[in-house]
Amino acid sequence: MTASAGSKVLEISDANFASEVLQSPLPFLLDLAAEWCGPCKALAPLVGELADTYAGKVRFGSLDIDSNPEVPTRYQVRSIPTLLLFHQGEVVGQLIGAHPRPRLVALLEKAL
Repeated sequence: MTASAGSKVLEISDANFASEVLQSPLPFLLDLAAEWCGPCKALAPLVGELADTYAGKVRFGSLDIDSNPEVPTRYQVRSIPTLLLFHQGEVVGQLIGAHPRPRLVALLEKAL
């Protein structure tokens, strides 16, 4: 998963997960996805829009589960897309599957 130009969605990997997500000073929404996943591709633009809307309040990232197996295993991710909302290093919310914007906004509001 490549962050699009101008997007505020960070590319997260097993290597930078702890420093970018767990140690984030702001809540962090992590999109666990894969290139071959249709619903993941459908959800990605919405995550990008929310990253713009919540800039300065919530950080956003995407992790390719095929290239980075440690994080999905650690959080027992069984299907994608999975959105994990972290705050102060802990998971405070989760959505599995593609959801409409209001569901994602409601998830983000849990951490604000």
